[in-house]
Amino acid sequence: MKVLIQNIQDWIEDRTGIKLIVKNFLYENIPASSGWHQVLGSVALFLFLIQAFTGILLAFNYAPQPGDSYYSLQYIVNEVSGGRLIRGLHHWGASLMVVVVVLHMVQVALWAAYKKPREVTWISGVLLFLLVLGFGLTGYLLPGDNRSYWATVVTIEIAALAPGLGDIVANFLGSYNGNIGVITFARFYTLHTLVLPAVTVLLMVFHVYLVRRHGVTPQLEDARLPTKKFYPQQAFKDTTAIFFVFLLLFTIAMVIDVPLERLADSSDSNYIPRPEWYFLFLFQFLKFFEGTFEVLGAIILPTLAILVLLIVPFLDRGQVKKVQKRTGAFAIVGLLFAGWLGLTIGAILSEPEPLDKGSKQVESSQGWQYLTPEEVAGSFYFNQKKCANCHNLSEGSPKTGPTLSTASRTKSHSWRVEHFKNPSNIDSSSSVVIPTISDEELELLATFLLKLTPENTDVFKSIPSFATQGALIYQENLCGNCHVVNGAGKTLGPPLNDVVSRRTSQWLVSHFRNPQQFYPESIMPIYDFPDDKMKSIVSYMESLP
Repeated sequence: MKVLIQNIQDWIEDRTGIKLIVKNFLYENIPASSGWHQVLGSVALFLFLIQAFTGILLAFNYAPQPGDSYYSLQYIVNEVSGGRLIRGLHHWGASLMVVVVVLHMVQVALWAAYKKPREVTWISGVLLFLLVLGFGLTGYLLPGDNRSYWATVVTIEIAALAPGLGDIVANFLGSYNGNIGVITFARFYTLHTLVLPAVTVLLMVFHVYLVRRHGVTPQLEDARLPTKKFYPQQAFKDTTAIFFVFLLLFTIAMVIDVPLERLADSSDSNYIPRPEWYFLFLFQFLKFFEGTFEVLGAIILPTLAILVLLIVPFLDRGQVKKVQKRTGAFAIVGLLFAGWLGLTIGAILSEPEPLDKGSKQVESSQGWQYLTPEEVAGSFYFNQKKCANCHNLSEGSPKTGPTLSTASRTKSHSWRVEHFKNPSNIDSSSSVVIPTISDEELELLATFLLKLTPENTDVFKSIPSFATQGALIYQENLCGNCHVVNGAGKTLGPPLNDVVSRRTSQWLVSHFRNPQQFYPESIMPIYDFPDDKMKSIVSYMESLP
């Protein structure tokens, strides 16, 4: 048996050389000064793998389209096993990766590990840092909530300021005339999941190759001391650091929910966008540049800062000093950190009270407010057609027909529609006479019954008359062909949930009667409803959570 195992190992080694590769990796010579300060590179690599793994898991259930992206994310968090944890690991892992990569670059800068012959190693590291920020920018839109939508609008507007290239960049990102739609989501999703990962992997392999080629930078005082092997001491330190970082990330993902605001609303002009915390300094910095100087703060100065970062090895060509004597490097890093911290704190302190009252309203909302317009309208036809003469919604005094919340829960939508049209086709013993009802009314009635359960019958019984009337008007005028309410409808127009936090009753009335007065390019028809119907539809819209 031992001979067989050895033969298999020899065959694999002869064909792949993997045993030699692992041996060379584990027993690499590293300086005697290596220690805990050099674990950051391994931690950054581990966090990237976490991002890739959780990103793949999220992609299995994610729909990269406006509207669908938001609801698919809700499905992941609320329905998929471990979905909340997976999203938490991916979201907080991105922030942790920024922290680790920045600390790694600071450590390299303080130790002067960018000097000859490691100039290209430093440049590849800076490019990897920019890719990490690129992941943050492209992933910010993907949740599809109001926060991500408006922050992306601002991002594209900043990119469009690039002299001579602004329109090209904006068009490349899928934004035409400042609008964000299906193409924008497709471009950002492709960049985030295909382009950036591929470029990052290639650059990361090149970066690790350069580190292995030139070796880990030794401290000046022990550069001539005998080297040691990476395994076992440094391997233990790297593994321990990775373990504690993952423990921290896992705890954060379990304890802190990732924020998700209401569905993106392109008409919400009152919303004040905010970037992720690691971009807040730039957000605050741009406030010093207005009008014609905006391009200076948004494009020119950040680009110059990146160029300076790239050419640091060629600017600092002096003799290597002990890290304790690199007071200039410490002073520069300290000033940069103080500037970043000051701008970030300023951005946090200047953050206005959020106008998004959606979360507050949800707490006081009643159950019927979460029903779709089809379900609300369907309950109206149940009462209008006097279905309650033969059926109970929930258990009660026996009636001719079965209790609907329990007896027909396994019946499909199509079965119900066919049963309403001609009960005897489904059950030859049935003598039920169905009142005259249109196909549209049948569909709505079937939708209502499909939602009905023993637990929510009281919800349907509590629907006020203005809501049923408003939902009927909404359905009769095919509003769902352009708008989303409680997850139902299409995304041609803005979602209508929580419209009360953005629009007044008078605005809604005026908009119904003349949409083009507010949006000249709007394709919405004029709806000059009678006063009683107008009151019902506006009241219904204002009740949406």
